[in-house]
Amino acid sequence: MSQVIEANCPILSNPPWKGGKAKYRLGLKPIHCDEWFDATISSEIYKHKKSLIDFKYDEVIATTTDSSESQIYLSEKISVHNEDYPDLIANISLQVPDDLCIIQSTGEQKLLAASVCSPSYWNLKEKIGKSLREVHKPVKSLNEKIGNPIEKFIANAPINKPFKRENWFIHGDSNRYHLEPEGMPKTPIEKWVIRSERETLCRYHEKYTLFAINVRFSKFLNLLDYPEAANEMLCSLSTFDDEEIKYFGGENKVSKIKSFLQSHLRN
Repeated sequence: MSQVIEANCPILSNPPWKGGKAKYRLGLKPIHCDEWFDATISSEIYKHKKSLIDFKYDEVIATTTDSSESQIYLSEKISVHNEDYPDLIANISLQVPDDLCIIQSTGEQKLLAASVCSPSYWNLKEKIGKSLREVHKPVKSLNEKIGNPIEKFIANAPINKPFKRENWFIHGDSNRYHLEPEGMPKTPIEKWVIRSERETLCRYHEKYTLFAINVRFSKFLNLLDYPEAANEMLCSLSTFDDEEIKYFGGENKVSKIKSFLQSHLRN
């Protein structure tokens, strides 16, 4: 499903890379419980999720054999109106716009259950049951910059206190469903989109933490109307190491973004 993109999307007025911050960092900030989910599920997102759950269930829903308790406790936080699917996480996911990942708070911190209908370079079937360290393994520097700090954070996080961070990508289209890295997009750069991910972590039970991801889009070309944000993106891109560049889409993609922004900012 391609996302309808609003021209005045708030991503650009307050971007995740504001201040030229490094993309790959923990960056969690506490928020009020009322802000845990900052939007109701739209009819568009509901249809997107339900279609995938109906027709690609095993791709977008995954659970471990020992995850039932974690799902039940989550349903006490996010009320379920209908139980049409065999896994409670699938029913819960249709109540909110976010993708949902339940993580074990202690021990190995395994990914226990998840509903992921808007992945960005992420295949749920390959991640379920793995520890956070294994999940981040493909990009070694992520374990150093995000993996290690997040393990400590989850193990010590207060209960029922949500925290928020922002992540971002640049894609060749507004398709919500990207299982594999796309490399250099085939579309012209003028057609590319910025994908922002509002990510929250909440230890909703002593034993379990919910990682939730709400995806939003903006036209990359609209970034030129925000020269400060464009310059800050250039600074953020310059912080990438070789592995992060590869994960983002490769040197050619990053160089093309930099060249495009630099040439237009000079004019």
